[in-house]
Amino acid sequence: MSWEAWFSVFVILFNVGLLIFTRVGADIVLVSGVTLLLLTGILTPSEALSGLANEGMVTVGVLYVVVAGLRETGAIGWLGTRLFGRPKSLPGAQLRMMAPITALSAVLNNTPLVAMMIPAVGDWAKRQNLAPSKLMIPLSYAAILGGTCSLIGTSTNLVVYGLMTERTELRFGLFDIAWVGVPCAVVGITLVVLFHRWLLPDRRSAIGQQGDPREYTVEMLVEEGGPLVGKTIEEAGLRSLPQLYLAEIDRGGRVIPAVGPQELLQGGDRLLFVGIVESVVDLHKVRGLIPAPDQLFKVTTPRPRRILVEAVVSNTAPLVGKSVREGRFRSLYNAVIIAVARNGERINRKIGDIVLQPGDTLLLEASPEFAQAHRNSRDFFLVSRIENSNPPRHERALLALGILLGMVATVTLGWLSMLQAALLAAGLMLVTRCITGSVARRSVDWQVLIVIAASFGLGRALEVTGAAETIASSLVALAGGDPYLSLVMIYLITMLFTELITNNGAAVLMFPIALATATGLGANFAPFAICIMMAASASFSTPIGYQTNLMVYGPGGYKFTDYFRAGIPMNLTMAAVTLLIAPRVWPL
Repeated sequence: MSWEAWFSVFVILFNVGLLIFTRVGADIVLVSGVTLLLLTGILTPSEALSGLANEGMVTVGVLYVVVAGLRETGAIGWLGTRLFGRPKSLPGAQLRMMAPITALSAVLNNTPLVAMMIPAVGDWAKRQNLAPSKLMIPLSYAAILGGTCSLIGTSTNLVVYGLMTERTELRFGLFDIAWVGVPCAVVGITLVVLFHRWLLPDRRSAIGQQGDPREYTVEMLVEEGGPLVGKTIEEAGLRSLPQLYLAEIDRGGRVIPAVGPQELLQGGDRLLFVGIVESVVDLHKVRGLIPAPDQLFKVTTPRPRRILVEAVVSNTAPLVGKSVREGRFRSLYNAVIIAVARNGERINRKIGDIVLQPGDTLLLEASPEFAQAHRNSRDFFLVSRIENSNPPRHERALLALGILLGMVATVTLGWLSMLQAALLAAGLMLVTRCITGSVARRSVDWQVLIVIAASFGLGRALEVTGAAETIASSLVALAGGDPYLSLVMIYLITMLFTELITNNGAAVLMFPIALATATGLGANFAPFAICIMMAASASFSTPIGYQTNLMVYGPGGYKFTDYFRAGIPMNLTMAAVTLLIAPRVWPL
């Protein structure tokens, strides 16, 4: 190999080492690697920046806007509850989540599916008091496994099939790959469910484990004629929010203490909750519940624009010594107190009856300008905005779901490309006011997009320098002319390259090598094509190998090495299943 090829291999291995042994961000590490290759002239500027114009990378960015529209309308929470239900255990939760995602991914593009499900799984995990780190990698793996069950499941399968129709007489049906894909999916899901304790980390937030000293008392009203009327407390999901306690129900002046899970809700019920701020925010987004303070509806800012703000009462505030009802807070600040916390103490009384003291922390529903306007006010020691606390636009939830289904349908039927459909869906989310422009801008995870773009640059270096082809050819030669050993080498090399380059790049690189090998041996090319499809699609061991792995990296709170621990057993298991079945279905 040339010095350029050796240097490219060194840069990639060095980057992987940094990701494993340091805490430097993946975006910084990979961009630095691309910069070195650009400075040494190994990559041209257009090659180094090719990832920024990659259709897959741009599609992921646009899908963040589509998903934000689903989140802002409350459709995500509804979707998660309907699809996943209420499992009794962690293995049950993983099975409930992975099975439908795998089935959907066989006929839908897995990138938008994972983008849509990340917030749904995150909310569902919180409600079930499960660590997101136990569910996010399985979410990505389920989408990958489902994609191996049909030719349209992943773009990789379509790329290989396109090359096959161009260069050979061989043809596959839509679900022929399912002979291998379905057993792999069943075995993969079983592996995760049975061995999750060893494969997946258990990471929870510090607040979730140690508690929050700010215990808020908050009063919510069951909306007359709303979706919660006639449901039990448990069915409504009001017992599953972590660190939130339903203290009592006020029903027409009659107080019901020690509320049981089977208590039926009625319109107009006033529910008194005590809990941490994160759970109060989640409660604020439950469809059919509205904050109980009567003056809430007299605030001039339209409710969909309002946010939640925390404010600590100072000793000079005009509110001190007065009850919330007497304080005329709305008239003074155009905001309403919806919850109160006092130095870790539980306040067992209705919001309006609480007499405010210096140091009380108030949870307010206010306009977005409130925090800035009162940041330096003498009335408050501290004012801070709570992110992502806008009340959902529940009335637009069905519209947002309709836009999503339309996007999926147009792609599945082949009317539009994934990028075109995603751009159209994002535009419709904005035009129909399912989401505002400012929220759309904030919803894009730029770090993920930069990592995807940079990984394309690194993979390109292995290709243009000839390093990848030299490594592949040398390893295939080790098979010594044995058809089955050659098949094994093709699979393992493709598997390695898909973790380091990209899945499509690995497939395109390995296809001619596999075709030449099969032709030279006089062997049937069908099992070789299947192995390339499976090995290039089934990327489990690194976050940069497949974009859905990278998309769950942040939400799951993972480290780079977590993918080794979970992915290497998955990779080896998929290899064993594929190499066992493929030569029997399509004899060499």
